[in-house]
This record gives sequence, structure tokens and C-alpha cells, in this order.
Amino acid sequence: MSSTTRISPEKLARLIGTPACPVLIDVRTDEDFALDERLIPGSRRRSYAAIETWRDELVGKRAIVICQQGRKLSEGTAALLRYHGVPAESLDGGYEAWVTASLPLVRVLRLPAADPNGPTIWVTRARPKIDRIACPWLIRRFIDPDAAFLFVAPAEVGAVAERFGATPFDIEDVFWSHRGELCTFDVMIEEFGLTSAPLTRLATIVRGADTARPDLAPEAPGLLAASLGLSRMYSDDLAQLEAGMTLYDAFYRWCRDATGETHNWPNRKLGA
Repeated sequence: MSSTTRISPEKLARLIGTPACPVLIDVRTDEDFALDERLIPGSRRRSYAAIETWRDELVGKRAIVICQQGRKLSEGTAALLRYHGVPAESLDGGYEAWVTASLPLVRVLRLPAADPNGPTIWVTRARPKIDRIACPWLIRRFIDPDAAFLFVAPAEVGAVAERFGATPFDIEDVFWSHRGELCTFDVMIEEFGLTSAPLTRLATIVRGADTARPDLAPEAPGLLAASLGLSRMYSDDLAQLEAGMTLYDAFYRWCRDATGETHNWPNRKLGA
């Protein structure tokens, strides 16, 4: 009989990258984490022993708890969360089962430093079009669901990054930027270790739209048109980002689930 308090790695993998993904809590011990310093995409590390200090951040949300083998630490933490009113499950087989299934993992080495009580903070140029919407989408869906994005005058990106502890992206002479023919979205996928068939396909579309290479993918001109349309619809960059999240959710789901589907509009002539 299937458990109502556990979720399989395969089922969780289908949720990651979508707006329906629960909050992922990694409660591995420091000793277990030191053996493999990677994270399931979108997960955040928390101490099972200090649950009272972070459980309130899950109010109104659903949680998946991850430990090394999916046994006592995740089972107990999930049970305590349920006791406090948070719908919670443990990952069946834990981190080891995820690794065995060859599912994506994020390299912690590349994660920016974060305030333990807050999100990662990123900064880039104001008035985003393509890369500066695609990258925040990737970060929120696969790295840090609570990530904050600052859009500022181009000349001030570096100074704002330094003064406010933010990570600059998609500007010249920083780590998270274009490299050769690759755009920043490509670089993030590679550096974070998120390479997968759907994200690789989406990256090609983004690169085509962002670097004036519509030949790279038939969908690139459509993404460019939608992105420029959004930039005209919204004068507020954060409002544009929220709208863009839905746009990239749709493109990602097409890349993952619908590339083989066609629109079969009846072409019979009237009276035939």
C-alpha cells in the first residue's frame, strides 16, 4: 500500500520547476552533507533539531522533507510539521534515492551567500527583456524560490551589488554573464549543474531570442515577440517579472511535455 506521508523521487522531479512545487527542506546532518555538497533543486537546508526556529515560514504551504536515506530525520521532521498544521511528506529513500535515480542536483559551490533569515539577492540592469527575465525564472524555480531581484540603473549595478550584498548578473565583467555565444541563462544552467533535456531545449530558445539568432530554434521569434510585448505592457520591472514567470512556466512545460504535440485544427472544407 502506498504511503500518504511519502513522495517518490520521480513524482517530486515532476513538481520541481513548476509553480506547484512544495517547499523542499533538506535536513541532512552536516556529516552527511559533507559527503556530497549538492542540493535537490530548489531545496533549502534546515536543522531538524531547530525546527521551532523555521517552521513558521511554512505556514500555508506544503513541504517535502529530505534526509540522507528517507528514514528517521525526514520522517520525524515531516511528522512534527504535520502536528503544527503544515502538510508535509518525506522523500522516499531520501537524498540517496534521488542520486541513484540520476536526477538533477545543484552545486552548492555556485550558490551565492544568503542571509540565514532571508533570500538570496540578485541585481541587474533595469528594463529587462529576455535574459534578465529568464534567469530570475530559473533561479526561483530551481535555486531559491524566495530569491529577490533588484533592477537598477546600468551604471549602478556593481555599486549596488557591493553595498547591498547582491549578486550581479547579465552585465559585463561579472561571473554570471554571457560567455562567447552563450547567454547568461546558458551559463547558469551549466554552472549550477542543471543540465537536462527540457532546460537545454529552453536555453536554445532563450539564446536565439536574446542574441538575435532566430535560426537556433523556431520558437525563438515567438519568445522575442512575447518578451518585447511584456516590456511594453509593464513599466514596473517587478510586475513584468511576475508576468514573465508565467511565460517561462509555459515555455518550460512545452519543452518538457509537449514538443511532440500538434494543433489539429480540422481542415475539411465546408460542405465536404
